[in-house]
Formats: sequence, C-alpha cells, structure tokens
Amino acid sequence: MKLTIYHNPRCRKSREALHYLEEHNHSFEVIEYLKEALSTEDIKTILSLLDYSPEELIRKNEAIWKSDFKGEKMSEEQLIQALSNFPKLIERPIISNGESAVIARPLENLVNYLK
Repeated sequence: MKLTIYHNPRCRKSREALHYLEEHNHSFEVIEYLKEALSTEDIKTILSLLDYSPEELIRKNEAIWKSDFKGEKMSEEQLIQALSNFPKLIERPIISNGESAVIARPLENLVNYLK
C-alpha cells in the first residue's frame, strides 16, 4: 500500500510521522504542501478522505487565522479557499492511503490507522 504524507518539515509532529513511516519501511510519497500549493480540489479530496468538514482541518491557533479569519462567517467554499491560499492553516501531518486518511497527531493515530 502506497501512502502519501502531507508534510511540513518544520513541524515536529510531521517529522515524527515521517520518521515512523521510514522506520517501519512503509512506501510513501511526501508532499510538502507549503512548497507545493494544494488546489481547492486537492483540499476537497483530503477532506473527503478524512471525512472532515473544512473547519475541522483548520489550525485555529495560527496567527493568520486569528488576524484574518477568526469570528468571520465563512461558507465551506470560503474555508476551503482559505486553506488553499494559506496552507499554514492546514492541520498536520495528514497521511492517506488513497481510500482514507488520518491526521497523525498524536502519533498513535497513525499507528492505529496502519493496523
């Protein structure tokens, strides 16, 4: 099974998940979503795989969220556009097998997902 990890190398939890995949010899592709911008369609696919609403994927403690979006009434489409425009807002790390996905925070989520 080929996995995809949506990875931010500056995030400790993301690095832990990547290390876990390497350590356990999983085949995976790395997408550094801060470098390779995700389209709104990519985000919709990820949301579908996670079975999340756009709001559940948002990191609400990010400065950009607090300064630009907190308290705003936004549609799902607007939230998806914000995630695409400001990828720092995307909860991480996300690991997908193409049929489903998991936020690997805490790492136990990834361990259970791979069972």
